[in-house]
Amino acid sequence: MNDTAAPALKEIFNRARLQSIAAETKAVYPPFDEQAFLALAETNLEALGIMQRMRQVATSLHATLPGDYLRNLEILTALAPRINHGFASISLSEYVALYGLEHFDVSMNALKFFTRFGSSEFAIRHFILSDMSRALATMEEWSRDENEHVRRLASEGCRPRLPWSFQIKALIDDPSPVATILENLRSDDALYVRKSVANHLNDITKDHPRWVLDRISTWPKENKHTAWIIRQALRTLVKKGDASALAHLGAHEKANVSVEVFQVTPDALPLGGNVRISASLRSKSEKPQKLVIDYAVHYVKKGGGTSGKIFKWKELSLQPGELCTLSISRAIRDFTTRKHYPGLHLIQLMVNGKALADTAFELSI
Repeated sequence: MNDTAAPALKEIFNRARLQSIAAETKAVYPPFDEQAFLALAETNLEALGIMQRMRQVATSLHATLPGDYLRNLEILTALAPRINHGFASISLSEYVALYGLEHFDVSMNALKFFTRFGSSEFAIRHFILSDMSRALATMEEWSRDENEHVRRLASEGCRPRLPWSFQIKALIDDPSPVATILENLRSDDALYVRKSVANHLNDITKDHPRWVLDRISTWPKENKHTAWIIRQALRTLVKKGDASALAHLGAHEKANVSVEVFQVTPDALPLGGNVRISASLRSKSEKPQKLVIDYAVHYVKKGGGTSGKIFKWKELSLQPGELCTLSISRAIRDFTTRKHYPGLHLIQLMVNGKALADTAFELSI
């Protein structure tokens, strides 16, 4: 077993990467002062997070390139294919966001180009805030582009709750301006694009579930790509047991099953171990039934209460009298997004949105 920790994400912009960016910039623009760029880009580097480092690359390029925005875009356009790292390339889109708002058409075209090398999803949000109708009209055109990276940007860039970026409050309040973009992409051939559309719709379900449910009710579920998007888009509502969302997945009826086994092993463990959750369900129905099976872990909080988190497990069709047996392993260790505390952790078996059984394990720290 390799105990070596994975490098932090911010190390995408380590000194070797910065030196490479400097060298490649000089290759496309020979007067470029590599040392001046590195002195700026490496300033206070260890204390900066990944997004701060990315932004510092953009500001350092601005300080050491000729200074005219349009001329600098020509240099950065030549640089883009040479960076050869998707996230590192996002610094070019960040440059556009920082210095190009007054050059709307030129900047939007630059973002369209740069997104092929490193997504422009963060940068374009500044243009949406600056002129939403104009930006979304351009993005609607992009949703019909032949390049999948451009089509994905049309959806990802206007997600109301895009991770690692600021929220777009206007689209949280009213998602209708993005409706055409999502319609255009509802059966996209590229999984890269479909994931974005599903995540975008899932964002919207947190504020306007009926808007999403009404829209997808008209979509062709016989199309496998559309069906995949719908299933992923409704995951938050399904976890909550929303009847309408479950109906879209064919699990609109209460599960008619007997739970023959639901257990967790071991029933006591220290932090850092694994638990195995096992379940056996037998159909009591006289006809086939669609089941959406999840499990909820009620994590103990610092103050002694609990907070439930629902995890996807399995979707299946169960025949009359058929027995279904499931098993899954889960690591119980601290993550950046979750800290564990000692105590009894309840686990619930959720079938078609309803809790049918429970078990528990005792965690020691």
